[in-house]
Amino acid sequence: MKGVVLAGGLGSRLYPLTKITNKHLLPVWNKPMIYYPIQCLVNAGINDILIVTGGNSAGHFLQLLRNGSDFGLRRISYAYQEGEGGIADALKLAEHFAEGDSICVVLGDNIIEGNIKRAVDDFKKQGGGAKIMLKEVHDPERFGVATVKDGKVVKIVEKPKAPETNLAVIGIYLYDPSVFDVCKTLKPSNRGELEITDVNNEYVRRGNLTADVLQGWWTDAGTFESLYRAATLIKDGGANRMDL
Repeated sequence: MKGVVLAGGLGSRLYPLTKITNKHLLPVWNKPMIYYPIQCLVNAGINDILIVTGGNSAGHFLQLLRNGSDFGLRRISYAYQEGEGGIADALKLAEHFAEGDSICVVLGDNIIEGNIKRAVDDFKKQGGGAKIMLKEVHDPERFGVATVKDGKVVKIVEKPKAPETNLAVIGIYLYDPSVFDVCKTLKPSNRGELEITDVNNEYVRRGNLTADVLQGWWTDAGTFESLYRAATLIKDGGANRMDL
């Protein structure tokens, strides 16, 4: 299995910090944000990773990460996303990198306390399809919300007004190689982007989307509030538990 970290976007919710650099290079406590999703993949036993980024600061990732030896990576690759096409559009850039292998995708601003190795190992035994990571939240109406029966996802509703569950879909996804064919069939949403929820719902339609509930805390770091929260969680002990 190979790893993909999606680290594009303009980071407009973090202006003016992101006027001079990519959001994923901002510090979260004592390390650049991009370190955390990379370490998440490394902790799961994945050492061949692609960074998908864009914008005027793309070269800064190469300066920072170089050949990935600081993380013990076998290989680190880079891809450049033109424009703002959405998560699924960025994912299409990983097709040649994947070389027919399955992939674990982590959004570059997602930070977790725990480890996804068990989920990765379970997915390898699954024999195809996809797996998503879920987290119980108090405000599920802000997220894509999953309904799960017997370990399989039967429905994902984006930002529902009356959520059926409190299981939010977080930014960690595992896919078999057919994900790239799925991405090619997508149409832009009302936001003008190719949505990852549409990818996941195609696997729901096929009946082979499973889910694991993440243990420990999870946060993104895409707003000033969540950036501060992430730094506070790591400062209070999360860094040690993430082996960072």
